[in-house]
Amino acid sequence: MKVLITGATGLVGTALTELLLQNGIKINYLTTSKNKIQYQPNFQGFFWDPESGIIDESCLLGVSAIFNLAGSSIAKRWTSQNKQEIVESRILSANLLFTTLKNNPHQVKQIISASAIGIYPDSLQNYYTEDFTNFNDSFLSNVVVKWEDAVNQFERLHVKVCKLRIGLVLSEKGGALPKMVKPINLGIGSPFGTGHQMQSWIHIHDLASMFLFALQNKLSGTYNAVAPNPVSNKELSAVIADVLDKPFFLPGIPKITLKLVLGEMHTLLYESQNVSSQKITNLGFSFQYKSIHNALEQLLVK
Repeated sequence: MKVLITGATGLVGTALTELLLQNGIKINYLTTSKNKIQYQPNFQGFFWDPESGIIDESCLLGVSAIFNLAGSSIAKRWTSQNKQEIVESRILSANLLFTTLKNNPHQVKQIISASAIGIYPDSLQNYYTEDFTNFNDSFLSNVVVKWEDAVNQFERLHVKVCKLRIGLVLSEKGGALPKMVKPINLGIGSPFGTGHQMQSWIHIHDLASMFLFALQNKLSGTYNAVAPNPVSNKELSAVIADVLDKPFFLPGIPKITLKLVLGEMHTLLYESQNVSSQKITNLGFSFQYKSIHNALEQLLVK
């Protein structure tokens, strides 16, 4: 079996690539950097530039499914230019894939796309399932709605569409966790604001496994990619401190402080999304890391 991956060199893409190769699945991947193109029997790179509409169409040869992980990082100051890049990097890449499939013979039967729980409104009360549709007008929610709409168009080509709404990805190799660990290691860790906001998290290994599960089971539809036991920001920070055997006693960082430092992006740290993973577990997916303590021990204790 051969698949095509966009965003293969990112945090999630790297973990997924490793897992797919371990399972004997051959990979074609698209990259915007020609110096990242490799030519190995089971791992072959192809150039594309979604902004310019350029793609090496031979990337589709023998491919039966696409993993769509492409998208500019949201973890940067949300200037007007960066906001545009965050949206366009997702829409243009999906549109280029769609046009390429539409205009070329192919064997693609399924696209499995990253999405995000940022589509759900900030709430300390709601428990979100995939059935929720009352999205608000926040920047992040609008990004994810447009992202999912761009992926949904593949259904017009009779390609199964599966979307994984990803929560806070825990990995020692990148993402939010190393940034959270740094002040705690220095003995100055503290929650954000009250620390009551819920963090729906997932271990990087479980996330890669969920993408593989979606492929193996030919899933379509939307699934929340979060562990079964969300925790508050205060609990998450406290468990990191406990695992690292560091003190954790400082008061929460006021919202106004990080708003001055990070601008509008500070909402990433203060918004609360308590998200259910029941839909995918009902289909038989099994999490290796259900406990935040076990997940952090595996990642941080060497």
